[in-house]
Amino acid sequence: MPKASPRFDTLAAAKGWTPVASKPNGDGVTGRPTMDVEKIFGENTFGLAEMRARLPKPVFKALVATIEQGMELDPTVTDAVALAMKEWALEKGATHFTHWFQPLTGVTAEKHDSFITPNQGGGAVIEFSGKELVQGEPDASSFPSGGLRTTFEARGYTAWDPTSPAFIVEGEGSSYLAIPTAYASWAGHALDQKTPLLRSMQALDVQARRALKLFKTPAKRVLATLGPEQEFFLIDQEFYFRRPDLIATGRTLIGGKPPKGQELEDHYFGSIAERVLACMIEVERELYRLGVPVKTRHNEVAPGQYEMAPVFENANLAADHQQLMMLELRNTARKYGLVCLLHEKPFAGINGSGKHLNWSFGTESANLLEPGATPHDNMQFLFFCTAVLRAVEKHQDLLRAAIAHAGNDHRLGANEAPPAIISVFLGQELTEIFEQLEKGGRATPKDGGLLGLGSPVLPQLPLHSGDRNRTSPFAFTGNKFEFRGVGSSQSISFPATVLNTIVAESIDVMVTELEAKVDAGQQFELALRDLLAKEATASKRIIFNGNNYAPEWHAEAEKRGLLNLPNTLVALDKLKDAKNAEIFSKYGVLSPEELASRLEISTEQYFKTINIEGETTAELVRTMVLPAAVRYLNDLLAVADRAKTADVDVSGIRAILDNVTGLVNRLVVKLDELVAQNEELGGEEVEDKAHHMLEKIVPAMTEVRSLADRLEKVVPDDLWPLPTYRDMLFVK
Repeated sequence: MPKASPRFDTLAAAKGWTPVASKPNGDGVTGRPTMDVEKIFGENTFGLAEMRARLPKPVFKALVATIEQGMELDPTVTDAVALAMKEWALEKGATHFTHWFQPLTGVTAEKHDSFITPNQGGGAVIEFSGKELVQGEPDASSFPSGGLRTTFEARGYTAWDPTSPAFIVEGEGSSYLAIPTAYASWAGHALDQKTPLLRSMQALDVQARRALKLFKTPAKRVLATLGPEQEFFLIDQEFYFRRPDLIATGRTLIGGKPPKGQELEDHYFGSIAERVLACMIEVERELYRLGVPVKTRHNEVAPGQYEMAPVFENANLAADHQQLMMLELRNTARKYGLVCLLHEKPFAGINGSGKHLNWSFGTESANLLEPGATPHDNMQFLFFCTAVLRAVEKHQDLLRAAIAHAGNDHRLGANEAPPAIISVFLGQELTEIFEQLEKGGRATPKDGGLLGLGSPVLPQLPLHSGDRNRTSPFAFTGNKFEFRGVGSSQSISFPATVLNTIVAESIDVMVTELEAKVDAGQQFELALRDLLAKEATASKRIIFNGNNYAPEWHAEAEKRGLLNLPNTLVALDKLKDAKNAEIFSKYGVLSPEELASRLEISTEQYFKTINIEGETTAELVRTMVLPAAVRYLNDLLAVADRAKTADVDVSGIRAILDNVTGLVNRLVVKLDELVAQNEELGGEEVEDKAHHMLEKIVPAMTEVRSLADRLEKVVPDDLWPLPTYRDMLFVK
């Protein structure tokens, strides 16, 4: 029979990109294009500098009061802001504007409207009013609402968020103005990620300022701040578009582990491949122009995996910028013949991707989680740190639920990410301080000193008083907490909303107790020490500084009574608990109806995600894997038949034939079982369907994959129709 031709060309992919040719730069010297960060930073955002230059002083002052102090927006300023924003956007080449919002899909949405309005003379004028700036009306029935909207109730509203600057999105031939907005139903229910986040920031601000008043620390406002680290994979688009599973689900549903993966640990922090570096530099350039303060870039642990991260910003702005980073990564990668994969586990057997969420809060002049040089004497820091510990201990379930989705189930606890048990790493010094607080005594400071490196030409380094712990799901890292369980594809808004809310509740409870004791005549310092001792005792079970991957920790955590919520559905179920509805409702973050809608949406997304994966797996195996294996069987049978007449010993061929035949037969059986389970959805209710996916489809897919991966190892390369891990991970 004629030899099959491979459906892709690895060599073509490897040669498919060449560096941009050197050309004269701005001063006429031939060389690579340069980037003046200070000049371009924020040039495509309608930020404070642009507002100051274009707005009347009273309007600018009123707007700054809203942006920086959280004051209520003065409705009289909107027309002036709209006019200035329109003029700026037109100068940037914009022809349309959009209310840019974040529905409960986890990604962003936009509907473009032209600035042009027809006039009576048959011409057109450029208009953009304060009303158009403040409010838009996209369809509210076509986005996930979790029962808050029905199909025939379509009205929804977008509302301008002045705390996040408008920006220009440049396209081929024209640009458009994007205005960050909140998104709500006609009845006022939050249908987005931004609204609850802003509410939670308000709750944290109110409670933290109550505490600061007791410490006699002046503060106009307390802001939650975020610094999310973004991990991702880049693969050649030649391979991506040859993989139906990557296109449909974002991850490889079959694929054998290559002989070389990440075992040599040679990729982490290694030199960045030229094409990848060029892509990342362009991503950075565009993010700088949008005012995103991206700071670091490097190779991650797995081959083909990378990371970029910004410096801290206020939580709302950081959440918007994080969405822009994901969009820019995906869009720019294509310009370099690459595809950016943001799935938590695109490749089995090697590390997946997370989005470590660095979280803190502070005033306009101070980080409230900064321990200072003498944390044992810094009672204000110890108060706020204790409040965080109390929040995590009381609400482990909410933190776990905040990161629960199908993609993250592949990653949590897989010796690459924290386990599904929430605990806190404090480090040696802080742990000792809290142990002393628990006993009612004073802690002694731990001097880090200097670290000598054994050579006179190398400097002595300041030695931190505590190490870091990469296995902890919630680790104190100097002046912030790092929530390491967040998945690489998800919005950071809900995890941040949960953190802000539970810490606001802890501060509220602790401040209320202190106020009562002080009002009763007790000295503040004594009341504070008693409170910290009590809370340190109550929260100590959540503190663990060891290896979170170790089986011994799982047993120890169970003894401590900590929750172990190993999958999405078990974690989401905790959102039904009355105490969780109560805390969100008490602080005005989510009504019981809004919380219930999030549960329904997350459950439905889990069901649909696994359902798509199950159907894709079956189709992939039926139409690509089995035909390739059958072609190989046909080749083997032809050799065996010809060998009979030639009197040639083909016992080796027969052994291969028997092995492949056995794998094919077993694969057909398991494929039929998967197909049957795909057809049987498990019931009418979405929760029943989701459990069917977890209990039936996931195991069936695993069995099919195991056999398909074994076939990949024996079917000839020229017959195998799919790019392998070797191709995708190493060809750059």
